[in-house]
Amino acid sequence: MAISIINSFASWVLKQRIHQIELFLKYPNEVQEELLLNLIRSAEKTTIGIDYGYESIKTYETFIERVPISTYEDLQSLIERTRLGEQNVFWNTPVKWFAKSSGTTNAKSKFIPVSNEALENCHYKGSKDLLCMYLNNNENSGLFAGKSLRLGGSSQIYENNNTFFGDLSAILIENMPIWAEFISTPSNRISLMSEWETKITAIINETKNENVTSFAGVPSWMLVLLNKVLEETGKSNLLEIWPNLEVYFHGGVNFDPYREQYQKIVSNPDFKYYEIYNASEGFFAIQDRNDSNELLLMLDYGIFYEFIPMEVFGTTKQNAIRLCDVELNKNYAIVITTNSGLWRYMIGDTIRFTSLNPYRIRVTGRTKHHINVFGEELMVENTDRAIAKACQITNTELVDYTVAPIFMKGKEKGAHEWMIEFKNNPSDAAAFAKILDETLQTLNSDYEAKRYNNMTLNQLKINIARPNLFYDWLKDQNKLGGQHKIPRLSNQRDYLEKLKGMQIIK
Repeated sequence: MAISIINSFASWVLKQRIHQIELFLKYPNEVQEELLLNLIRSAEKTTIGIDYGYESIKTYETFIERVPISTYEDLQSLIERTRLGEQNVFWNTPVKWFAKSSGTTNAKSKFIPVSNEALENCHYKGSKDLLCMYLNNNENSGLFAGKSLRLGGSSQIYENNNTFFGDLSAILIENMPIWAEFISTPSNRISLMSEWETKITAIINETKNENVTSFAGVPSWMLVLLNKVLEETGKSNLLEIWPNLEVYFHGGVNFDPYREQYQKIVSNPDFKYYEIYNASEGFFAIQDRNDSNELLLMLDYGIFYEFIPMEVFGTTKQNAIRLCDVELNKNYAIVITTNSGLWRYMIGDTIRFTSLNPYRIRVTGRTKHHINVFGEELMVENTDRAIAKACQITNTELVDYTVAPIFMKGKEKGAHEWMIEFKNNPSDAAAFAKILDETLQTLNSDYEAKRYNNMTLNQLKINIARPNLFYDWLKDQNKLGGQHKIPRLSNQRDYLEKLKGMQIIK
C-alpha cells in the first residue's frame, strides 16, 4: 500500500512538469534568448564578466562580438584558480564541485565545474524530466514499485583546497536527494567503490534479490554487469531474476550496436529503452517518446546553445549559429554557455537535428573522433549503424571496435582498418567485411564516392580481436567502468597499433 501511494504521488508531481516543458516547446527561441541574458546578468561581477564587459551586453550579437568560442585549454587557468579556492571567477556563486574527465584521447585530466545551480536545475532536473516523460508515456507503469539499478563510474570523491573532484556520477550520487537514493540500488557505498571488478561482485550480491524495475547506465558497461549477473545466477533471462523489469535508461554511447544483445537477455517485447544525452558539462536531451531514436533538446536547464556547422569547423570560416538558424540533417559541433560558468564552450560532441518543431537531435559523434583523411567525413553514427546491421545479417554479437586509416603509400590507395571484438565471431570474416563496407556506402555518400571503383579508398580491412582485448586495454589504462572507452574513430593509428600489439597475451 505504501509503495502504491509513493508511486501515485511521484507520478503526480513529475507530471506537473509537463506544463513547463510545453512552454519551451511553444517558444523555444524566446526561452533560449531570455536564458542567455539571465546568465550574463548573473555573472556581471565575476572576473570574466568584468573582463568582457557583461554589464553592457544586452543582445546576443554583442555577446558573440565580445566573448570568443573557447576550449578547455582556454578556460583552464580560470578553472584552476577556482579549484585552488578563489571564487567569483567565472560564476557568481561558489563552485566547489569539479567533474574529472580525461577520456582516452588525452592523458591530462579535465576538471569541469559543476555549480549548485547546475546540480539542481540541470543534472537533477534532467533526471526528473526523464522520469516525467516516461511516466507520461506509460500510464500503467510500476516504476516506483521497485528500484532502479544504477551503474556509475568507479571513482570516489577527492578533496583539495576545500574543493572536490571525481566522476560526474560520483558527484551526483554524493549530492543525491534522499528520495532518489530510496528508489536506487546498489547503496551509495557500493556505487562509489573505486575498484571495478570488486564493485561488480558487490553490485550483484546486493541487487540480485531486490525488486529491480529499471536499469540506468552506459550500454557497454551495463552489458558486462548484466551478463555477469546471468552467469552468477545460472539464469538465461533477466526477467527470471527481476520479473518486474520495464525500462532501461541509457546514454554515453550509441545503443544500436548493443540492441540485439539486450533484447536477448530481456526477452519481453514490452520492455522499453529510453535514451538520454548528458555529460560532465550538462544534461542536454531526453528521449520523449516510446520507441523513438530522437532526443528532445531541453531548453530550460540553464544552458544556452550555439552550433558550428561541421563543414566550416576548424577553418577560418568557422562561425557559430543560434538554435533558430539550424537546419535539418546537418552535422554541428555544439557550443554551450552554462549555469556553471562555461562561456561559449565547445564540448567536443557533434549532433544533427532530426526535427525543428520541436527541436529533436541525434548525437553523431565527437569533433575529434571521426575520420576525414581522404575526404570521407566518416562519423561514429555511420559506423555504429553499419556494424549493427552487419552483425544482424551475419548473426554475430559485438563487444567493441575502433577504426583507423591506412595511409596512402606510393601508388597504393588508402583504406580503413578495423579492430573488432565479437562475442561470437562471424563464420566468414570476408563476407562480414563486405557487408560492413557496402552498408557504410549506403549511409555516407562521401565514403561511397571515395570507394567508387576503388578510386581513393580500397575496401576496408578488419582484424578480429582476441577475447577481452578492449577490456584489457582499458584495464591497462586504469579506465574500467563509467563512460570510459577507446575512441571508435581516429584520424591516427595510435589506438589501433596499441591494440594490435596486445593481440597476443604475454
